[in-house]
Amino acid sequence: MAANKRILICDDDPLLVDLLDYRLTSRGYDVVIARDGGQALACLQETKPDAIVLDAMMPVADGYEVLRRIREDQALAAIPVIMLTARKQERDIVEALELGASDYIVKPFIPEELVARLGRLLATSK
Repeated sequence: MAANKRILICDDDPLLVDLLDYRLTSRGYDVVIARDGGQALACLQETKPDAIVLDAMMPVADGYEVLRRIREDQALAAIPVIMLTARKQERDIVEALELGASDYIVKPFIPEELVARLGRLLATSK
């Protein structure tokens, strides 16, 4: 199921990015990495991923701004987005969901749970 599915990971934490890259590539996903919101937006223009794992707190443009731009762009709006962030206040979660996040996972997290949720979103999208 993961074959040929491209996942964009947007996070500025190198250890987390390495962990997700390893977990997802070992499952057959093609992983693209953006280390800040600006890179994420550029990657979205270069390649259309099948799903996005997006941190809320990043340099250049935060995850909420990136998510807002994704949902405003007709070519990108249908892409599933999982917010993966340390922000766990009710208002943060509600804001992300209102902006169109497909799912919301709070750090620290269980990597296999993220992989399972990602698989579920990919199976139900398109």
